[in-house]
Amino acid sequence: MQAEASALAPMDAADLIRRAVALIFDVDGTLAETEELHRQAFNHAFARAGLAWQWDRAVYKDLLRVTGGKERMRVYHGRQQIAPPLAEADIAELHRIKTAYYAELIETGCCPLRPGVVDLLAAAKARGQRLAIATTTSHGNIDALLSQALGKGWAADFEAVVAGDDVRHKKPAPDVYLEILARLKLDAVDCLAIEDSANGLIAASRAGIPVLITRSVFFRDDDFSAARVVLDDLSGLG
Repeated sequence: MQAEASALAPMDAADLIRRAVALIFDVDGTLAETEELHRQAFNHAFARAGLAWQWDRAVYKDLLRVTGGKERMRVYHGRQQIAPPLAEADIAELHRIKTAYYAELIETGCCPLRPGVVDLLAAAKARGQRLAIATTTSHGNIDALLSQALGKGWAADFEAVVAGDDVRHKKPAPDVYLEILARLKLDAVDCLAIEDSANGLIAASRAGIPVLITRSVFFRDDDFSAARVVLDDLSGLG
């Protein structure tokens, strides 16, 4: 079914995009393939802290089902059946080190935006469509990526940016999308969410927002049957 959806997607996607009053973008995996850099940054933080943790790609892919970096560390620690649990201050410090190193990696220019993203953002802006970001990642991570890819003034093009720490519950809860709708003062049917994961699809769908999926490396085998359109990337949609 997903193969059929992908074959039909370019025309469907272009129509969906042009009819939307607002386009709401996820970040990690959707705008750029950042997850491998996040994995490396986590391992850097663990080594700095003297923890004998090493997340390989298989482990990290599984942990990505848990939304939020701090939450992933808590879950992983719990799976090791080590007592006592890490203190909140320790989790926060690990996350701080990880985030700083992630920004350093991004600043090298090694993580460009995915195919079609820049053209789609430019075309949407030219059409007068409204742009927003709804993500689980932090504001610092968003700024590191988009400052490098779009320039320091990137935020001026987005009317609303809602990150994981801005809401009570992270994806797959709909909180980030409900907050975006409130800030934009739009109905869900007037928007289109652009996502790459099942958790993102569920979150947007629970908020009543139609979803376009652009498959990413870590989530390409997720169940996207509830999406309106499934694509390999956003090329040709500007």
